[in-house]
Amino acid sequence: MIPRRALLLAPLASPAFAQAEWPTRPMRFIVPYPPGGASDFIARIAAEHMSRSLGHPIVIENRGGAAGNLGTEQIARATPDGYTMGLGAIGTMAVNRFLFRSMPYNPDADLTPVSLLALVPNLMVVPPSLPVSTVAEFTAWAKAQGNAVSFGSIGNGTSQHLAGVQFNMLTGTQMVHVPYRESAQVNTDLMEGRVQVLFQSISGAVTDLAKSGRMKALAVTGEDRVSAFPELPTLKESGINVTTVGWFGLVLPAHVPQRIVDKLEAAAEAAMRDPAIIARVTASGSLARARGASHFTVFIAEETERLRAIVRASGATAD
Repeated sequence: MIPRRALLLAPLASPAFAQAEWPTRPMRFIVPYPPGGASDFIARIAAEHMSRSLGHPIVIENRGGAAGNLGTEQIARATPDGYTMGLGAIGTMAVNRFLFRSMPYNPDADLTPVSLLALVPNLMVVPPSLPVSTVAEFTAWAKAQGNAVSFGSIGNGTSQHLAGVQFNMLTGTQMVHVPYRESAQVNTDLMEGRVQVLFQSISGAVTDLAKSGRMKALAVTGEDRVSAFPELPTLKESGINVTTVGWFGLVLPAHVPQRIVDKLEAAAEAAMRDPAIIARVTASGSLARARGASHFTVFIAEETERLRAIVRASGATAD
């Protein structure tokens, strides 16, 4: 005979009870880029809020390498139980498939989009010593220099790289792309004049450098001005419709149970709608965007198609 106590406790071990309990332990959030950039900033502020709403810590793990593919592969190959999530970005979700001959994961089949988190416009900056003050002046100067002008980025296929390619396409300039491994080094080389322009992702560090005069800001990419630099026109306002911006969202491995996806989607959207977080994101120059799974899935597909032509025009590969 089964003891009465065992009968009373049996429902607690049922699948329904187990489902209701998620999460029961800390989660990890893989950021497939080094610390210190816009990706790290967005992931950390989202994770901080989500950990409070979910009741367990979310630990950030920076796993940079291979233009984000290394860390994203770890997200894709993780056990689909909701305890490993990650940051999806313009490179890892849309662009890299056009740069690499083979990918260690399939962005469409191996990952589940959960929510868009933020858009990160690119700040067009030049060295303080460069004798230009507007986009029109820079364009004329760059055309006169031919391929002696270089623009930096943190790698092929990043929003910084593709914004520069799009600028070349639309203006007829012949700027040469110089890829770097880290934002800190490319920022230093711009300030010291070793590269002549960046379309750098807006982050706290870049905002501070531009506002202190160590970089000269000319414009921002995207559709709208940013509150961190309200006086700066968009490139579109300057007659050059450079639409490329960085973007980040929450992704999971494929096959995570839908109830967990839904719970994480709600937590992510709540985070990016929190007025305190919106204020922090806005102050850095980025744009908080709480858009759930269905929107994010369509957004990725549209961005992938839009960026295909820009990547092909650049001639860039990662192999």
